[in-house]
Parts: sequence; structure tokens; C-alpha cells
Amino acid sequence: MRKIIHIDMDAFFASVEQRDNPALRGKPVAVGGTKARGVVAAASYEARQFGVYSAMPSSIALRKCPTLIMVPTRFEVYQQVSRQIREVFLRYTDLVEPLSLDEAYLDVTENKFGLKSAMYIALRIKQEILQETRLTASAGVSFNKFLAKVASGTNKPDGITVIMPDEAQAFVEALPIEKFYGIGDVTAAKMKQLGIHTGADLKARSEADLRRHFGKSGTYFYQIARAQDDRLVEPNRIRKSIGSERTFGQDLETEEEMLPELRRIAEEVAYDLHRLEASGKTVTLKLKYHDFTLNTRSKTFFSNVRTEDVILDIAAELLHSPAFPAKPIRLLGITVSNLSYGQQQSGQLSFPF
Repeated sequence: MRKIIHIDMDAFFASVEQRDNPALRGKPVAVGGTKARGVVAAASYEARQFGVYSAMPSSIALRKCPTLIMVPTRFEVYQQVSRQIREVFLRYTDLVEPLSLDEAYLDVTENKFGLKSAMYIALRIKQEILQETRLTASAGVSFNKFLAKVASGTNKPDGITVIMPDEAQAFVEALPIEKFYGIGDVTAAKMKQLGIHTGADLKARSEADLRRHFGKSGTYFYQIARAQDDRLVEPNRIRKSIGSERTFGQDLETEEEMLPELRRIAEEVAYDLHRLEASGKTVTLKLKYHDFTLNTRSKTFFSNVRTEDVILDIAAELLHSPAFPAKPIRLLGITVSNLSYGQQQSGQLSFPF
């Protein structure tokens, strides 16, 4: 039986800003974007009370919270704090799998202090992070990655949740379907249309039924409904691509409709590239038409791509290459691949064309 911890920093970017600027403490803060345009990269808990969340367009966030304070991102600061946090993890185990700057899995089955209790290790890690960064973290502790990940989000901020083996099945069965890690908004909506609202509903479906409705993902859903997850904590796991996509309630037909959506997607991709200290040479535009047919268009460069404006310029060019879509669009996506990390990055492309 493995002992897995998932550590998730609390409103990381926003909390760093509130830590460094006392005038922001206790106030609704959004990191990233501007009043004119952009996407919220992170929101403080005070802002979340108004319904402001990450990946929300700034214009909508300001309508929800007129007193919202918007501050620019400081990726170099977040990266430095993330390195401090990683140093704390590595005191206990070398089996650390970062998911982003602000969260990671740790396998502490065999740890450097010979401690038997994973919960005790998680509490020590939380305490050391607080002492050294003045930031809080939430922790999930269980015997696999899926349960640890879900557990870390159930008692935020500054919480800890432990799911023991004899508690796992009851925990999963009672879990609302939208709280399952790996089930996004679109999939959750489809599941609810099928009458699947909780883990118990999901467990009642056969694997063949789930695969019929959700393809290969159906097997994953079948397993997590039974609290099964055999994935190992992989300390050297490197993402091969970074992307984002949006499905629209109403099909898009004109360039004027598509470009604002592409900008939002490009900003989300650029945000992920920055927080992972990555850049890439290949940009792919994904188009799903109203009839569910799929088309992808790619372009590869000698120099690396990283910033929002450059990614948007390339995606806009791909929208017309070889020709502007002849059918209405229900989904747009952008992916950057052929990645380099950290010091391996080379010069950033300069556009427009």
C-alpha cells in the first residue's frame, strides 16, 4: 500500500501578491489581465466569494466584483517561491512529481526520515512551507494519486484531508461528479444528462457503457469510480505539449467571433508555459466543426514560442491556412509542443508576420 501526498498551494499567485503587498490583504485580488482585456490567472479567496475564478475573462470578473483589484503577474517571483517549496518536498522524498508551480504529488511510502505516518509528514511539510514562505498549503493524503488529488481540494484553504483505504469507496460514492479529478465541465454536463450525478451513479455503469459514451476515457472513469489508480509518482515526468481549448454553446462563424476566443485561449496557454518555465517550437490550431468533424493545422519554427501575442498571431494565421473554415465552429483549441524547459529555452520569436 503506497502513501501518496498531494500538496496544493492556496490561491498561489494571489497569495504571493497579498503577502508582498500588505495593502492587498483581505481584499478581492485578481492576478493577470487588465480592465480592458485578458484572462484572470489567479483569484484570491476574497475574490472567489464574488464568483471570480482563474481562466475567467477580466471583463466578466469585473462585472462580478466591481471592487476587484487587478495586479500584473510576476512569474519570476512565483517561480522563485515554487523552488523554495520544492526544496521542502525534497527533504522528505525524491519521488516528487510537480504538476505546476503550485502543486505536486509526493510518494512518502519510503521517506528520508523513516516516518510511518503520511499525515504527519504532510503536516510537517505544511508547517515548513508556512515558516519559510509565509504561505499556506492544503494537503490530501491517501494510497493513490487520484484520491490524494481530490482530497487536497476538499478542505481549503490551509486544510488537510486523509482518505484511509477503508474509507475510500464511501468517499468516492458520495463525491459529486464535477469534483472528480479528470472530469471537466463539458464531460460533467454530459454525465448529468445521462443521470450520473455522483460517484455512486458512475460506479453503477459498466465499463462497456462508459466507453460507449466517453471512448477510452470510459475505462479511467470506471476505475476511479472504484477508487482505483495505479499510476506511479513520476519525478522526471516531462509534459510534451501544453494546450487549452473551449467548446461554445453557440457555433462561431466569423473571424470577429473567433479572434476574441483565440486570444483567451492563447493567454491560458501562455500562462501555463510561463508557470512551467517552458516554450515550444510547434503551434497547433484545433478546429471542431458543428458536425463534430475535427481538423488540426500546425506550424513549426526554428525559434521558441512563449508569449500570448505571438501564440495568438500564429493561431490567427493558421485560421486562414490553407483557408478560413467553411463550416461553423463549435470548438477552438491551441497547443504548443516540441517543448524546451528552463535554461534549454532559446530566443522568443518576434511577430506579427
